Amino acid sequence: MKYSKFLPSAVLQPYIREFLILESDMYFDSRTIPDTALVMTFRYKGKVWKREGEKEESLPATGISGLRKSVRLFQYERQTANLLVVFKEGGMNAFTRVPAHELFELNISSDNLFPPSQLDGLLEQLAGAATDEDRIGVAETFLLTKLRARNGPDPLISNALTSIRRHSGIVRIKDLAASLYVSQDAFEKRFRSTVGATPKQYASIIRMKDLIRKFPSHTSLTDAAYEAGYFDQSHFIKDFRLFTGQTPKDFFSGPQYW
Repeated sequence: MKYSKFLPSAVLQPYIREFLILESDMYFDSRTIPDTALVMTFRYKGKVWKREGEKEESLPATGISGLRKSVRLFQYERQTANLLVVFKEGGMNAFTRVPAHELFELNISSDNLFPPSQLDGLLEQLAGAATDEDRIGVAETFLLTKLRARNGPDPLISNALTSIRRHSGIVRIKDLAASLYVSQDAFEKRFRSTVGATPKQYASIIRMKDLIRKFPSHTSLTDAAYEAGYFDQSHFIKDFRLFTGQTPKDFFSGPQYW
């Protein structure tokens, strides 16, 4: 699997975290744990399947994935190539009027957001591009034509995100809203429409990703769980399995996917 990362141009940096190009010459299984970013995918070669238990579903050539609380399993066929646009929190709102929370736990075709004819033309350009850098240029040109507003991030939501990350996801939403001088109800509606999940759901993703990242520095899994605010081991294991698709023991002793 070839994995290349590219930073966006200055104009798109307020909205896009990075571009990724994934290419596979052989069949490849991918286990993708939840993240805090909405992702738009342009598959210009091959095929990708989403697996859920015994079910397999072919993914559309262009898609948008919302935030989620559970792991996703994908299978890449041979000679498959994808360009991924990884948005910053709230960044997708600059390109579409669809509220981000309507995409929660969904993976839908991008023709729900943009004209199919334009997407087909984009895929043709990506497939015909000579280099990865050229493909990034094609994607950026397309996105710039869709950029509706250049107001940048919502300051209140940016402050909330910073606070959640600073506390490793261990926050009380009521206290967070009070610190921002806004009612909890108004805060939660504004947050989920912008970010794509409720503050509690977003904080739980941050908390679990932080636990996984810090795990090697702990003497035991119990210590790691306690630091992450889990005082009930069964609750922790249930959340962990939903997040990664594995038990903590199997996850930390096998290949790492974060």
